[in-house]
Amino acid sequence: MRAFLSMWRMDPRIRPYVIRAGFYGIYRLGHIIIDWPLITCLVERWRPETHTFHVPVGEMTITLQDVAIILGLCIDRPAVMGACVLDVAGLCGELLGVIPPDDAIRGFAISIRWLCQQLSTPSPDADEVALQRSARGFILALMGSFLFADKKGVHVHLCFLSLLRDFT
Repeated sequence: MRAFLSMWRMDPRIRPYVIRAGFYGIYRLGHIIIDWPLITCLVERWRPETHTFHVPVGEMTITLQDVAIILGLCIDRPAVMGACVLDVAGLCGELLGVIPPDDAIRGFAISIRWLCQQLSTPSPDADEVALQRSARGFILALMGSFLFADKKGVHVHLCFLSLLRDFT
């Protein structure tokens, strides 16, 4: 996540779209310093058989509501569902305004670095469509570097892009 944030500073003009899409809380998490000794302690107390932490006062588990509060995600609306569009060029052209070259695509995943290079700096006179495209790229890269990271955190699956079609 820190690598992504160092590559892509959020332009203030796309902040309203990131907020409207519900991802601003996740963006802000990148600025929190992690307490590694606490994480180590929790890992040692995790019991995978029961999906609970065993602490001196009893057992505890993490619920969906806990995750929603920590990440600032909305969980009280209908489930997010959508079909995966397999036309990479068409989807990227429509929603990002650019078509990735073959070396930026791995299967149906797109390079986060390429997204940053293409969309991180909207022009000073960018219209609403260009700002929305930049916001989609930012959110997609945020998802790929934090929520749904691959092993190296360098690609994000394009199935999430079609879910960012509408910012209303």
